[in-house]
Amino acid sequence: MRLALFQPDIPQNTGTILRTAACLGVAVDIIGPAGFDISDKALRRAAMDYIDRAVITHHVSWQAFIESRSDGPGRLILLTTQAPTPFTGIDFRPDDVLLLGRESAGAPDAVHEAADERVRIPVKAGLRSLNVAVAAAIVLAEAMRQTGAFEGDCLL
Repeated sequence: MRLALFQPDIPQNTGTILRTAACLGVAVDIIGPAGFDISDKALRRAAMDYIDRAVITHHVSWQAFIESRSDGPGRLILLTTQAPTPFTGIDFRPDDVLLLGRESAGAPDAVHEAADERVRIPVKAGLRSLNVAVAAAIVLAEAMRQTGAFEGDCLL
């Protein structure tokens, strides 16, 4: 299981996602260009002391990310408010990559088209969406639960 951030533009959200990923033992792909400095120093400031525990792969572009996945297993699952399927409506797999769009603009059509699955988190009528870091945590927890990544109080 991995998280992938498409051109993140809010450092605090990226830091929260990196902290969540470090605590849950999940790798993160950061797909550039980002809307802020993603140097090690900047990420250290955003993710605090958890950065040393985070497994991060940087990709300079969407194309570079797609090329890095060409031989790899796993579905690309886009979290989007535009999906017809709620995240509880699919069976997650241990090698899935959960992809999150930009906080300010979501994901462009090319990203939607590349996704194997698109899922949404149902929210109350009239409300737009959850914070991207909160959405990542909700769906990641369900995916890990379904795939048996949790055992008691410890990760496998």
